[in-house]
Amino acid sequence: MILNRYRGKKALLVLFCTMLVMVMASGCGKKTSKELDEYKENMEAFYDKLSYYDEKINDIDSTSENAKYELLTVLDQMNEAYKAMALVSIPKEFMGISEIATEAADYMQKADEFYHLAYDGDFNEEDEQLASQYYERANSRAMVILQVLHGEVPAGEGISVTTVEPGQFSTIGASTD
Repeated sequence: MILNRYRGKKALLVLFCTMLVMVMASGCGKKTSKELDEYKENMEAFYDKLSYYDEKINDIDSTSENAKYELLTVLDQMNEAYKAMALVSIPKEFMGISEIATEAADYMQKADEFYHLAYDGDFNEEDEQLASQYYERANSRAMVILQVLHGEVPAGEGISVTTVEPGQFSTIGASTD
C-alpha cells in the first residue's frame, strides 16, 4: 500500500530539509538581493511543508477506517504546496530551474489525481502505480531544484546540465555584493 512506500522516503525528505537549512544558515555574510532573499524564504517554506506532509503521511494508521481519506487530504495539501512553489518568482541566478519547478508541480498534480482515482471508491492498483510514478517524478524534480540551490551539479537520468563561467551564477548560500 502507498503508506509503506512513503515511509521509506521519510529519510530522504528529512535529508532534503536538513541540507536546505544548513545552506540557508551558512551564508557568507554578504548582502543579497531582495529577490534572492524572498526566493530563499519561499523555497525554505516549501521544503518545510514537504517535511511536514511527510510526517503526516507517516503518522497515518494504515489500519484506520479513515486512512484513505487522511492520505488523500495530505496529498491534496502537498499538491497545493507544489503549485505555489512553481508560481514563485525565480531570481535570474536560478532561471534554469523554472521549467523543472513547473514540471514538479505538474507531476504532483497528476500524482494527486491518480491517487484519488486509486483510493476514492474501490481500490484501483493500476491507478495507484501510475500515481506513484508521478509522485516519484515530482520528488525527483524537487531534488534537482534542491541540488541546484545548494550549488551542486545535478545528475541522473534525463538531467542535462549547461555550465557557465564562474561568477555568472550563485547559489542560495552564496551572495552578491
